[in-house]
Amino acid sequence: MNIKGLYLEEVQDYFYSLDLPKYRALQVYTWMYQKQALDWEEMTDLPKKMRQLFQQQGITIGSLKPRDQIHDSDGTIKYLFELEDGNTIESVFIPEEDRQTVCISTQVGCGMNCRFCATGKNGLMRNLTAAEIVDQPLQMARLTGEKINNIVVMGQGEPLVNYDATLKAIKLINDSKGMGIGARHITISTCGIIPGILKLAKEPLQINLAVSLHAASDELREQLMPIAKQYPLAELMAAIREYIEHTNRRVTFEYTMIDGVNDRPQDA
Repeated sequence: MNIKGLYLEEVQDYFYSLDLPKYRALQVYTWMYQKQALDWEEMTDLPKKMRQLFQQQGITIGSLKPRDQIHDSDGTIKYLFELEDGNTIESVFIPEEDRQTVCISTQVGCGMNCRFCATGKNGLMRNLTAAEIVDQPLQMARLTGEKINNIVVMGQGEPLVNYDATLKAIKLINDSKGMGIGARHITISTCGIIPGILKLAKEPLQINLAVSLHAASDELREQLMPIAKQYPLAELMAAIREYIEHTNRRVTFEYTMIDGVNDRPQDA
């Protein structure tokens, strides 16, 4: 059993079933989310017998395996991580003067098939688990030695299609006993999944929402983003207005300028 991706209360309940005290669960939780421990042997304040018990029981804190990294001149680092099933995902570390941002993925591949995005060309293979999502910023914090303080969920996949795992990972990232990153420093980007936007509006989280627009008309948007056929602009804007009304939070619109396609005067 992989306990990474569990809430503290879930870890406590599981430890209780093993006749272990709750405070041990908090110790393990702290090691996972604040100290980025990769295995039991790093948790030096746990009794040796307890660590051996976890190994015997097959209890793990399964981690992504770094397979490659590409460094840019501005300090940005793109990481390739291998999952337990052999699939791979990409995550990006983006250093700035006032913050250390990571861009994380929520799916292996993507089923949205946006025409300007390379990820969608191979289609959707599977959703990531909450553990696989939350492990991306943990790994990058460990690999870079930097304190991550800003999260953008803008990597591979559509997060609102993998809603439950994405939200669980975000809550773990936000948890003061977890990574402790403030909700207002976490942004979810969506291509406009209306049911997900409306569901997110009811969450007690002050996170940021960004919506990929990329066109001002349904006709052009459907050419660039096939999912727009299912969620036309009028319905999308109504959902965004409802989101703003519920959360009192501003929404950011993302627009990729494509020469001669969506940068004409009539697109303004």
